[in-house]
Amino acid sequence: MRVFVNWLPTNFIMNDYWFVIFNPTSGNGKSKKYISKIINTLNKEKINFQYAITEYANHEFEIALGQIKKGFKKFISVGGDGTLHNIINGIFNQTIIATSEIKIAVIPVGTGNDWIKNYGISKNISKNIATIKQENTTTQDIGKITFTKDNSVVYFNNLAGIGFDGHVVNSINKYKKLGSLSYLIGVFTGFSTYKSKELKIEFNNLEIKVNSLMTLIGLCKYSGGGMQLTNNSNPNDGLFDITIIKHLSLGVVLLNILKLFNGKIVNHSKVETYKTKEISVSIKDASLPFIQADGELIQSGNFNVYLLPLAIQFVIPKKMLNIS
Repeated sequence: MRVFVNWLPTNFIMNDYWFVIFNPTSGNGKSKKYISKIINTLNKEKINFQYAITEYANHEFEIALGQIKKGFKKFISVGGDGTLHNIINGIFNQTIIATSEIKIAVIPVGTGNDWIKNYGISKNISKNIATIKQENTTTQDIGKITFTKDNSVVYFNNLAGIGFDGHVVNSINKYKKLGSLSYLIGVFTGFSTYKSKELKIEFNNLEIKVNSLMTLIGLCKYSGGGMQLTNNSNPNDGLFDITIIKHLSLGVVLLNILKLFNGKIVNHSKVETYKTKEISVSIKDASLPFIQADGELIQSGNFNVYLLPLAIQFVIPKKMLNIS
């Protein structure tokens, strides 16, 4: 990996410097054309930074981990939800510094860009970098998924899900050039090949056995290209928002398509919502359903999820500080 280094004065302070991670494949490869503009704007605004460009899948994980070892505490993610997800996992796989001391800013150039919607972060590069320069932060909860078969761990900052939403994530790659519309196409095409799965879900001394279309574990509000599938989510209240959607036919989904985007789907008779700090999910179906975290497919199998309260700082617009 090549790290691009701006000129550093002999008396520079590492805490004044950002490390920018560019993912040139985000947004179906469209993000590549923004790299020069972003670098020029950062320089124009006299923001101190170094940067690296990812060279392969999940490279963000290694870059973040390596730069923390060098002393960086501030990162700018240039890409989509997957880029941010990989950076988060790199940060939470180190023990050098408390994650709550680390700041992350996001310049969104991906496909779905769901996480930024929760905080009203602009897609306009100049406005976004102005927000980064102000460096107003909110401290957010993070989710930790642990798979029981091998104790492997995956962290997420937005939303994780098992079932149909993972199935959609697996199928949308060929539609990504259509942007957020790709998720909607994935929903409709996925119904012909997906069957609800038998799950046992345990939390808050409850045990729920259900034939589930999908079960969602949310910190934030938006997923799947702008859908709102959780109820009253708050990313820093110390609680997950759980949505269990029982089997729905394609016809029912079509009749409720607007409710998927305005959040009213949680009021449907076949949808149940809860709040909890921990949850255990066991798969009772012969076929293992896909599991996604922040729109990235992860391994399948039984798992537990734990909430890490107020675990990391995100840079957000000043007007959103009293809302987040």
